[in-house]
Order: sequence, then structure tokens, then C-alpha cells
Amino acid sequence: MKIDWKRKLTSRKFWLAVAGLISGIVIACNGSAETAETISGIIMAAASVVGYLFAEGLTDAQGYQTPSQPDDQEIDDPEEEFHFEEE
Repeated sequence: MKIDWKRKLTSRKFWLAVAGLISGIVIACNGSAETAETISGIIMAAASVVGYLFAEGLTDAQGYQTPSQPDDQEIDDPEEEFHFEEE
């Protein structure tokens, strides 16, 4: 069975499990609750950055594959693109 690392690294459940595991290990090794909370906060902050980077990477990759407007359908008049109705 192949692990889908993109999906794992962007999963909040995965990062909560990692933070819980590390916090538990810190407490079990006679670390303070404050240290465990600090480490959990750092892990969750890192998870946010990883999720953001993956999301931006996917967005950028899709942007290169599908142009926003084909070159042969240029709009000369900007009002032609938007239909303004005056009352």
C-alpha cells in the first residue's frame, strides 16, 4: 500500500495526532505541560505553513495548465465582458 504523502501532510487530523504524540512523549519524559503546549503550538503552526504551501502549489500548477482566457478570444471593449444595466 502506497502512502499519499500530499494528502497526509495537508491533513489536520494527521498534525493533531503528531502534536498529541509529541506532547505525550514530553509529559512522559517529565517535561512540563507548558513545554508540551509550546511544542504542540509549533507543530500546528508548521502544519499550517505546509498546508498553505501545498494549496498554493496546486493552485499555481492548475493556473499553468488552464489559461484564464484563450488568446484567440480577446475582448477589445472592457464593457463587453461585463453586462452593465442602467436604470
